[in-house]
Amino acid sequence: MILILKNTFAQIGDATLFAKRFFKEVFIPPYEAKEFLKQCYIIGYKSLPLVAITGFIMGLVLTLQSRPTLVKFGAESWLPGMVALSLIREIAPVITALICAGKISSGIGAELGSMKVTEQIDAMEVSAINPYNYLVVTRILACTLMVPILVIFADAIGIIGGYAGINIHGDVNFYRYLTQIIQSLEFSDLIPATVKTFFFGFFIGMIGCYKGFNAANGTESVGRAANSAVVTASLSIFIIDMIAVQLTDLIY
Repeated sequence: MILILKNTFAQIGDATLFAKRFFKEVFIPPYEAKEFLKQCYIIGYKSLPLVAITGFIMGLVLTLQSRPTLVKFGAESWLPGMVALSLIREIAPVITALICAGKISSGIGAELGSMKVTEQIDAMEVSAINPYNYLVVTRILACTLMVPILVIFADAIGIIGGYAGINIHGDVNFYRYLTQIIQSLEFSDLIPATVKTFFFGFFIGMIGCYKGFNAANGTESVGRAANSAVVTASLSIFIIDMIAVQLTDLIY
């Protein structure tokens, strides 16, 4: 037990130093703009179909599950606002971040882990290329930027899914549906939900890069790095969300 705690705290310390190095080198040229845009394309654009399908299903299922209860109390008119608030404040950010943790963090961990094992990172250092700046900084920045955009996209698709769910058992005009959603939302609902997604993206990218960049020698370590990146990133998302909810409750 003591050994497990010792290893855990040692990894936390190493990860903290790894993150500290990111904040130091992110402002140091050269700036790898081409690689950054490439990672934005891979992380953001190629994740759109998966996020779209998940967002639509979230909105549809949430609407279908909530409608019977609201009908019993004669509050069916509250359904659009309730679905939108649930999606924007909690469900869409967390579920989308977990999907990104599974898809993006594991991919980064496996990619950098394989580069570490095959000594490609060492070759970059020998060639006078800063591998941390080229491989890590670009991926963390891309994750930090793309995850909030994916969450906003999931919010929009989820609202469309909610509209489809409402019209399964009724006939609601889309303009009226959208008006009810807008009237039920406030900036205090949007700001905290958006701000925490930047932290989700940062930790997804940072954990994936840390696990891959520090993979041990051997092909087995690549799989362990990818698996550990997913588990750690998913756990960090829940912890960040818990802290964000507490802070939001204190502020608002």
